[in-house]
Amino acid sequence: MLTVSVKWQKQVFPGIEIDTSQPPIVFKSQLYTLTGVPPERQKIMVKGGILKDDADWSTLAVKDGQKLMMIGTADEIVKAPEKGPVFVEDLPEEEQAVALGHSAGLYNLGNTCYMNSTLQCLHSVPELKSALLSYSDTARGNGIDQASHSLTLATRNTFGELDQSVRPVAPLQFLQTLRKKYPQFAQQHNNVYMQQDAEECWTQLVYTLCQTLTSDASESAALSMKQLFGIDLVSRFSLQPPSVHCAESGEESTETESVYSLKCHISHDVNHLHEGLKHGLKTELEKVSPALGRTAIYTRESRINELPRYLTVQFVRFFWKRESNQKAKILRKVDYPLELDVYEFCSDELKQKLQAPRQMLRDAENAKFGLKTQGKASSSKENEGSSSAGDSSSMDIDKADPSVPKKQLTGVYDLVAVLTHKGRSADSGHYVGWVKQDDGKWIEFDDDNPNIRKEEDILKLSGGGDWHMAYICLYKARVAESKS
Repeated sequence: MLTVSVKWQKQVFPGIEIDTSQPPIVFKSQLYTLTGVPPERQKIMVKGGILKDDADWSTLAVKDGQKLMMIGTADEIVKAPEKGPVFVEDLPEEEQAVALGHSAGLYNLGNTCYMNSTLQCLHSVPELKSALLSYSDTARGNGIDQASHSLTLATRNTFGELDQSVRPVAPLQFLQTLRKKYPQFAQQHNNVYMQQDAEECWTQLVYTLCQTLTSDASESAALSMKQLFGIDLVSRFSLQPPSVHCAESGEESTETESVYSLKCHISHDVNHLHEGLKHGLKTELEKVSPALGRTAIYTRESRINELPRYLTVQFVRFFWKRESNQKAKILRKVDYPLELDVYEFCSDELKQKLQAPRQMLRDAENAKFGLKTQGKASSSKENEGSSSAGDSSSMDIDKADPSVPKKQLTGVYDLVAVLTHKGRSADSGHYVGWVKQDDGKWIEFDDDNPNIRKEEDILKLSGGGDWHMAYICLYKARVAESKS
């Protein structure tokens, strides 16, 4: 690594690091974020002439501490690509073969691995790409600010570049619009952009997309974002259904909310994801008690009342350490499954709706192995006495064409992406995205360097040391199909 200063117009940018293992386009991308001068307009003077995008640093004799001069005009307007995004399935067969069955990597533009890993994991959701593809440059719903609109366009364009490129992509437009919409991602220390929290990036991006796609005058897009990631939480159902119970006064009240991830809380007795989810769905909070006339401690027990097509699980590994005044990390090993069944975390109402699809799923899987199926008799017996048990219309994924078999959620999910963190603090370390492909193989997206991995490698990301460990897991719903 070399450290140089760059003079541009009347400004001098000191302490800029050059990764000489990366092509100069990456260095130019760093300068773009500082100056707003697009790489194609930058003329950087080095020995022998002007720095080329693909030059070999070892031949340029750039020295540590050297001052470089850059000429170029900043462009304040972020321009969308002239061509719309092109997905892999739309490319000619010869280009698909060159793509090696997976999308391109993303250049690290200076501590942006948190952003790259988030993009690669969300890029694995084809339904999200379809919704973004229908989002036009001029579409802007009521109440949506320009920054949110630009970030949605940048997400669409970056996904398109990933799918049409066989070489690493420099996500310049996305990074600039992300920092404009959420200034915390533009924090600097000694003129160097700081590492940020991938979970915060994930959450903010999903929140923005839910706003913009919902307001895009497209009801289908609005519904799909809620169906894709939304989780409805409701009280723990019993004979008297409270969700918030005050241990002191005996008060009970019901509460509902929509979230976009489940939390896996980690403590000394949590060894598996299921245990962490139980902790996350049962919490204590302090609030004012009308009966007592003061604040009191409430126990809150939540249950899932509506499931998404893609279930996001966050491992709560970071906490604020007061004595050192910094974020610390829980390194404890917490195993997670390739197949996750959340049936036990569902409300009684949802469990009833899930029974018939779950039986269909079991029958279909048994049929693959030549085993006897339970069929309708079992489903009827399970649902006897409950008129709502067979009503799974709210869980139908595809209801448009009656001739097409309905796909119904079952509460069973398959792991399709993992975002990991390596290091002791959220303000440092390294983030990587691990994504399962359609053919079943896994790709480790370490910035601009995608690598094929085995399934057993994914299960080794559970923590317990200084190796990469799961921070966010993305699960895809396993569905049951019926013709009626």
